[in-house]
Amino acid sequence: KSILGKCNLVAFVATKDPVKARAFYEGVMGLRLVEDEKPFALVFDANGIMLRVTAVQEHNPAPFTVLGWGVKSIEGTVERLTAAGVEFQRYPGINEGDPKGIWTAPGGARVAWFKDPDGNVLSVTQF
Repeated sequence: KSILGKCNLVAFVATKDPVKARAFYEGVMGLRLVEDEKPFALVFDANGIMLRVTAVQEHNPAPFTVLGWGVKSIEGTVERLTAAGVEFQRYPGINEGDPKGIWTAPGGARVAWFKDPDGNVLSVTQF
């Protein structure tokens, strides 16, 4: 039986600097700010999913992807984000040879990774 299968997901990511995080998620990523819950969190609408960017005193970013977006055109999305100042990550043996930093997974999905101002690893994927 499904306990949470029909419930809405809430995503969380940490920030040490809510001002920079707001500029990034709202200004660069284009998410709509729903509420500024100073000093606790910024709440964004990520296409119907609540994203809580939680203010923390200390933060050690995880070395893996913590948030990702499915996109229709990865090349177009990477170009637009790059033009907005986003720097895409290169990983040895994975996507280092691609000029845009896009990796093609064995199953055919195409992925590119970047970081937010706090060093959280984010991704865009074309399935």
